[in-house]
Amino acid sequence: MKEANVQVTNETGLHARPAAQVVQVATKFKSQIYAFKDGKKADTKSLVDLLGLGICQNDQLTIRAEGKDESRAIEQLVSLIKAINNT
Repeated sequence: MKEANVQVTNETGLHARPAAQVVQVATKFKSQIYAFKDGKKADTKSLVDLLGLGICQNDQLTIRAEGKDESRAIEQLVSLIKAINNT
């Protein structure tokens, strides 16, 4: 299992469009990948789950992956969220 923390600094948080980008990337991996915020857990391969976290600006997320491609999954998702932050 691998995990990484990332802060969402985008002023609109992780709303529908960026959340859909996260789901699109996550579904490319065989690993189980979850996002955690304030004790809540969401499957990153489910847009409904991810939006259910209500991720806002300055929220801290933990991305956790378990499986054969867990390292690549974490790396790509954290990179994506950081790129979203800069838009």
